Order: sequence, then structure tokens, then C-alpha cells
Amino acid sequence: MSSKQHLSSMKKIKSISIKVQGTPVSILSGKDGDYISLTDMIRAKDGEFFISDWLRNRNTVEFLGVWESIFNPNFNYGEFAIIRGQAGLNRYKISVKDWVEKTNAIGLKSAAGRYGGTYAILILLLSLVCGLVLSSRSI
Repeated sequence: MSSKQHLSSMKKIKSISIKVQGTPVSILSGKDGDYISLTDMIRAKDGEFFISDWLRNRNTVEFLGVWESIFNPNFNYGEFAIIRGQAGLNRYKISVKDWVEKTNAIGLKSAAGRYGGTYAILILLLSLVCGLVLSSRSI
């Protein structure tokens, strides 16, 4: 599925809001799954952090690549290899939109308009949290 098809499939979505430690966080539900707003969560923590800065981190790019290789049969490994080679360099910067378009990723999405912001599919976010918990226990 192309990124345009993926975004157009989210047009038939339901939006709910949950409260996490008193902060409203949007969840979009569609036929492609449930996506949670990273924008809302970051805004609650510290508004100065940008998701594009997070995507510059080599560890983030590698985690997303592993996740996509497991859950996304249409993941573009060639483009991923190029991005991974540049991640962490001072001159490297990529937006969520570019990440999705170049790699055909399904775990992250960027939306404009009514439900605007950056979203992560819920299973990706849970994978990230579980990985962080497990790695902190091994320290």
C-alpha cells in the first residue's frame, strides 16, 4: 500500500481522547489500526522537543527499521539503508512524512487538518515501551 493510499484509508476514522496524567491524548481508529498522537504526548512533556529531532537519532531509526521489517511486508529496505547510513549525522534531518514516503512505513504517520499531528500505531508504541522497560531491568 502506498503512503497516499495509507493516508486516504484513514479518512474513515474515529477519534477518541483519553487522559494520561491529566493530559488529553488523541487516538485515531481506522481500518489500518489504532494510532496514538505523539504530538499530544510530547506537548504534555515538553513542547520544545520535535519529533524530527527524535528521527535523527540512529537508535530510533534502527528500532523503527526492525519494527517495520517485522510488521510491514511492503517496507522499503533500500531506502531504509540510505536513511540508516545518514542517521546521527549533524546534517541529517528527516520528517515523519518523508520517512513514510521513502520507506513505505506503516508505524508512523503525519496528518494535517482536523486530526493533525504525528501518530504512532499503538503496537509500535507498546513495542517501544516494552523494550525500554526490559532494557532498564537488565541494567
